[in-house]
Amino acid sequence: MMRLLRAFVRSAAYERRFLCKNPWDLAMILWIPLATILLVWWIFSRTQITDLPIGVIDQDNGAVANTLVRYLDAHPNLRVASLYSSSAEAEAAILQRDIYAVMVIPNDFSTNILSSRPSPVLLQVNAQYGTHSGIIQTSVQSVTGTLSAGVEIERLIKQGVAPAQAAISYSPISIQRTSLFNTATNYQQFLGATVIPALLHILAMVIGATTIGRELRDKQLDQWISFSNDNHYSSNKSSNASNIDRLPTKQNAKIAAESQTTKSFVSVRVPILVLLSALIGKYSWPMLAFVLWSALAVGLASYQQDIDLPSLLTVFLGLVLLMILSFWLGAIFTLVPLSLRMGLSSTGFISAPSYAFAGVTYPYIAISNNAQYWANALPLTHYLKLHIAQLQMQAPLLLSLPIIYGLTIAIIVATVISTLLTKRALAHPERWGAR
Repeated sequence: MMRLLRAFVRSAAYERRFLCKNPWDLAMILWIPLATILLVWWIFSRTQITDLPIGVIDQDNGAVANTLVRYLDAHPNLRVASLYSSSAEAEAAILQRDIYAVMVIPNDFSTNILSSRPSPVLLQVNAQYGTHSGIIQTSVQSVTGTLSAGVEIERLIKQGVAPAQAAISYSPISIQRTSLFNTATNYQQFLGATVIPALLHILAMVIGATTIGRELRDKQLDQWISFSNDNHYSSNKSSNASNIDRLPTKQNAKIAAESQTTKSFVSVRVPILVLLSALIGKYSWPMLAFVLWSALAVGLASYQQDIDLPSLLTVFLGLVLLMILSFWLGAIFTLVPLSLRMGLSSTGFISAPSYAFAGVTYPYIAISNNAQYWANALPLTHYLKLHIAQLQMQAPLLLSLPIIYGLTIAIIVATVISTLLTKRALAHPERWGAR
């Protein structure tokens, strides 16, 4: 037991010394995640989408048309940015993203409305921006519906119908909409709070790949494990290094090169439990840092909500487990090909688009079966289900506990695989140094 503890402590000390001497690697653990969290939260600091700019081509200029323009500008989600005299001007404004839609009010619009004849308006929307397009269409439909109701009710009143009866006659069936979750349509809660774990997931996988990958790249894997194991190999290596340093410069370089060549083909054997302790010690600093970033992310996502403490702790635990799993996955993707470059490519391929499959921005049930299989294989998908269920829907805690169990099992399996792959890497020193 003391040997395992010593391997953990010495490996953590080895990694701490490396991080202190390499500020960019330290920044990947400390400053870049912190900056990422704060930047995303600042981007979504405006929690609701309001005042989306639209244009109007008013070919009528009548009283009802002017009322419609005023109603559009008064809607909280819309802002009439400009009135255009031609379709070419409006199209140019859309292409320059000065506006996201243009409404065309046809000739004789007011006359037809006042004469109880239909007079449709034309709404042209830049549907390339799905969120903007949906909000604009819903808002314009609400405005035109309100104006139509007012015109029709006024006509019925002039015919002698009581105002209350006129309102019922115009719309006998009404819809009472009740938002169950995220009632304020808070985009900081909806997107910002879920984007942050996705970005931390990417950073954790990159750190997981580079932490073990740089030892392979620099042919330092044996030096790390020998220092962690505090064995005879390390002392012999230090002795040889001291003897080389005493030689003249040219002879020193020649013998050092020969020593490096000889060392590169000498495999290192370490007990599996010692290797496991050394690996955990090596990743202890990133894990500790990302525990802090997980706490910050969960705190920002819940600070304005009344969340039960057990649910809050469950979400925090789930995010910590996701980060730990991400480290081990990054290590696995590097240790399988024994190449840092391939490891980083694999982590980017898997982690970067994982948010698109998580069902946050695009409905999970709407994607194809093959895409659902891929989504279920990604750990981020399961964590975000836990996150949304507990922080936004406030679902019963028992519904989310299986995700905690699943992440825990995945970590155990990934840790064992990483240890076995590291043992395999130590047995094949001739493959070290790959980029």
